[in-house]
Amino acid sequence: MIAVAGGKGGSGKTTTTLGLARALSRRGAPVVAADADWDLPNLARLAAETAVDSMVAGPESGAVDRDARTVLDAARGTDLVRPDRSGPTVLAAPEAPRSVDANATFDALDGATPGSAPVLLDCPAGASPDVAAPLRAADRSLIATPLRRAALRDAAKTAAIARRLDCPPLGAVAIGETSVPEEVATLLGCPVLGEIPDGGGAPLSDPAVREAYDDLARRLGGTAAATEWKIA
Repeated sequence: MIAVAGGKGGSGKTTTTLGLARALSRRGAPVVAADADWDLPNLARLAAETAVDSMVAGPESGAVDRDARTVLDAARGTDLVRPDRSGPTVLAAPEAPRSVDANATFDALDGATPGSAPVLLDCPAGASPDVAAPLRAADRSLIATPLRRAALRDAAKTAAIARRLDCPPLGAVAIGETSVPEEVATLLGCPVLGEIPDGGGAPLSDPAVREAYDDLARRLGGTAAATEWKIA
């Protein structure tokens, strides 16, 4: 599992989780994208809202009819996760998250998903206590951040937390940028794998953004994390 993490809210984690999931699906991978930000869950909503835009360009809709499936259902085995290549399987947050053991749920989710399927976790923002559970469960992390000074400072803190929780960053994704200074990789301690341009109010419907996520998927597919994935 890969935890998509970042600094404060609005860093682009949810958009990156879904954009990357759809890009990996376009490469033939059976992808699972799960909402791990249970206090501010919006992954399934974003998938539903952008499904039409996605279908204009291809079949990877984000599975509107799958939005009711939750991470907890999948972890308990009450709704088996059988991702296919038609589009990412999106798992929503539990309906009553405060009554759920997040650590046990994400550990169980890892066992409930095929090893050949990329699993992306849309994490809570920054250094909140809730970010620990998905970071502990995931194998590696991907740091999404704008290039503003405060955002980069928070992203560096998140990368440090991920390392302490044995979830070292594979790389970073620069949000709203097409060119990244070399110093960013040095600050975050990992390579910059993606440069996502500003897509305005509907970034996932922007062809340039889609192309950037396709390039991110290609680069991610070349890392050690993708060794067992079924991906073109």
